[in-house]
Amino acid sequence: METTENVLVEYGFRRIIITVTAVICALLELIDTTIVNVALNDMRGNLGATINEIAWVITAYSLANVIIVPMTSWLSQQFGRRNYFVASVLIFTICSFLCGNANSIWELVIFRFIQGLGGGALLVTSQTIITESWPKEKRAIAQGIYTLGIIIGPTIGPTLGGYLVDNFSWRIIFYINIPIGILAAMLALQYVRSPVYEQKRPANQVDWLGIFLLTVGVSSLQYVLEKGQEDDWFSSKLIIALTTSAVLGIICFIWRQLEYKYPIVELRVLKNTNLRLGVILTFIIGFGLFGTTFVIPLYTQSLLGWTALQSGLLLLPGTLFVAVVIAVVAQIIQRGMQEKYLIVMGMIVFFIYGYWSYHLLALQTGSGNLFWVLIIRGLGLGLMYVPVTNMSLSTLDGKQIAQGAALSGMVRQLGASFGVALISTFVSRQMQQHRIDLVSHISVSDPVVMQRVTLLSARFQARGYDAANARQAAYTSLENIIQSQSTLLSYMDVFLWVGALFLVCVPFVLIFVKKSKRRMSLADAPGD
Repeated sequence: METTENVLVEYGFRRIIITVTAVICALLELIDTTIVNVALNDMRGNLGATINEIAWVITAYSLANVIIVPMTSWLSQQFGRRNYFVASVLIFTICSFLCGNANSIWELVIFRFIQGLGGGALLVTSQTIITESWPKEKRAIAQGIYTLGIIIGPTIGPTLGGYLVDNFSWRIIFYINIPIGILAAMLALQYVRSPVYEQKRPANQVDWLGIFLLTVGVSSLQYVLEKGQEDDWFSSKLIIALTTSAVLGIICFIWRQLEYKYPIVELRVLKNTNLRLGVILTFIIGFGLFGTTFVIPLYTQSLLGWTALQSGLLLLPGTLFVAVVIAVVAQIIQRGMQEKYLIVMGMIVFFIYGYWSYHLLALQTGSGNLFWVLIIRGLGLGLMYVPVTNMSLSTLDGKQIAQGAALSGMVRQLGASFGVALISTFVSRQMQQHRIDLVSHISVSDPVVMQRVTLLSARFQARGYDAANARQAAYTSLENIIQSQSTLLSYMDVFLWVGALFLVCVPFVLIFVKKSKRRMSLADAPGD
């Protein structure tokens, strides 16, 4: 006799269509998270916005994402999985058109926020749909396919965005979503099914207070993480107020969800040990992945003088290599290897990536030097991501899968936000410290320093500068060299410390992560 969960398992052509549709939708959301980064200058000039105003194009989307992601399981239950998924695709697609058509900065920000509400739902619901469409013994492959989208999306975004902005217009980065979104919505209507266990709650059972507390808590936290460094953290009264709001909102939200009979987010599902450990590891991986990915374009563009397109292309080979690693890892897990050993190998490889990067980065590093270190990065990510996502959901059934996916999605988003926020602050502080250290070793009485100043002065005089201006230009050039060196040293520190973080986590994974118990029923047996 088939269980409710087994009824959702698909085979053959239907499974292929559903999986491809879900992955495309997840990719749309992730690409749109990063694709606008390279278009901000063009948007600012076209819409007459300030730097602070244009930053809201990114912030609004992130805020919407982090608000909606934990509520996706409940919203699916209220409206039906298929209906909610299709509605999210349409919201995302329609708002893509409206963003491309925006004529003012705040019009664009509003549409980006609404687009983020649709996009955040796509990411988590796609994972749930893929997981439930595959039988349990093949879920490692399913999670591998989903993970591929998670890793490829943020990498493709800047590359695609750079190409479209350079050759067309910033509006095209939104318009390209429209035909894909329409096709995805049609396929979802035709093939995606809603679980029968999802029943709509009456209006008097809706946890409106929980929704309010969640919105206040996570949106305040996300804003603090996005803008904290820019506003100099706790020297800003707004950051202090929002930090207080985030702490109180999240604490009250957790209390409400554990006490209320009909919670908006089912936190009790974290009693599942695999999910609980998976959520922690997801946060750490999100922190390391997005934190170091954030630094690589800064390094290549600010110190090496590369374009956004060149920086994006640099990441592509390593990302494509991840696809190969994911396919192999999924097969290894399916054959019975414990996830924790693969996670440990991935963490050790990621440490090697960080340590190697620390020693490799220089002001003259070429793309050939960076190629292999990014291949190692891809190997580490592939070894970690699939086992973690598979372990997190492997022992969940029924609606717990959607609840677990929602929590994992929220934590991944917060891990990325924490990574970018803390690493950007770390870079800023380390730059100052390294500058102080470098300047302390420079003295006008040092013959080597004065020889360098004299050489630089001669070069400027050869360009037509008089003696006084050439001397001043030489000192300015020396200051720029010091600034570049201190920036480089701070980036090097990031890779070393992030690598060390993963190495420290190895014994904890070995001790606390247990073998997943994969249960199979006769209903899982049909062939593909």
